[in-house]
Amino acid sequence: MFRFLTAGESHGKGLVAVVEGVPAGLAVDEDYIARDLARRQTGYGRGARMVIEQDRAEILSGVRHGFTMGSPISFLIPNRDWQNWKQIVGVSPVEEEIEPVTRLRPGHADLAGAVKYHQDDIRPILERASARETASRVGVGAIARKLLGEFGIEIHSHTVCIGGRWAREMALVDWVRVEASPVRCADAKAERAMLATINGARDAGDSVGGVFEAVADGVPIGLGSHVHWDRRLDGRIAQAIMSINAVKGVEIGAGFAAAGLPGSEVHDIIEPDVRRHWHHATNRAGGIEGGMSNGEPIVVRAAVKPIPTLSRPLPSVDLRTGEKVEAHVERSDVCVVPAAGVIGEAMLAIVLADAILEKFGGDHIAETLRNYRAYLDAMGPKRD
Repeated sequence: MFRFLTAGESHGKGLVAVVEGVPAGLAVDEDYIARDLARRQTGYGRGARMVIEQDRAEILSGVRHGFTMGSPISFLIPNRDWQNWKQIVGVSPVEEEIEPVTRLRPGHADLAGAVKYHQDDIRPILERASARETASRVGVGAIARKLLGEFGIEIHSHTVCIGGRWAREMALVDWVRVEASPVRCADAKAERAMLATINGARDAGDSVGGVFEAVADGVPIGLGSHVHWDRRLDGRIAQAIMSINAVKGVEIGAGFAAAGLPGSEVHDIIEPDVRRHWHHATNRAGGIEGGMSNGEPIVVRAAVKPIPTLSRPLPSVDLRTGEKVEAHVERSDVCVVPAAGVIGEAMLAIVLADAILEKFGGDHIAETLRNYRAYLDAMGPKRD
């Protein structure tokens, strides 16, 4: 089982992650993890925090001389901004009174979290509910991505919509262009419209959301299972993507569009393949049928709502007094859709890494690969 835990607050000393289940013998280093952490910090519309932080994971355990040992991997991502917040979110008691945050922000975790945890100050809620935590997940996802690479699985993402400005659908996405785009969009015309939309929202003190698409290529048939609800691969992916801050909708393949089409225009015809492996004429299922991967690319889209912290705040209520106030303003972004795509890659990688290890097992990566190759050898059509 590939599993992980994260800890840490937005303005605390740092973010910590513990990863369990990675086989021994996998090459892992801090530079590899740093590449994905840097990608998460990019994207037009990000706020000042991304200028302050230069995220880098320091591996604390589980790796020796560049290779995993089979024991839990842990790493720390220091928060550089911690120096400015020691008194406000420090661990030790302080004598002076710290000004509480009591003006609730619509759309954030403030109200529900304060009521649930019996807080009269929103600070403890917003610190952990912050999307800063996703830096830890991207670090974990980089380890998962490294594992998947051993099996020829690649994961990418791109922005398909920001603020109602949609990119045109492409049969083949230019991933190099995506990484060079300030909004991580393959469509140059749509990119210009997205940039203008973000600028307009910034000028208005507002924020904008959108949609990203994550794609996993090279996934073999048979990950996940149909036999129980919690083993279905699409369900596991949907939960992982839905857990990303600000994501309010997830679809796989044709998704909601399939609901309005006849079955003859939805289901993917199965065709013979000269390589003896199975092939579909289309991929409207998004690579998953019956809760299992079907050998086609896994395609996931997520709807990202606009960030709830606005520089021109909405009307709200004070947590302590119940009086009408303007919502609290915490330093924030105008648009996070490009970065959310990188986080989506990480969560997709984590689910697929778990599914790969579930299917092929092994305490050392060489053992897992042997099991995988034997499975591929037996995958073709059953002939007499």
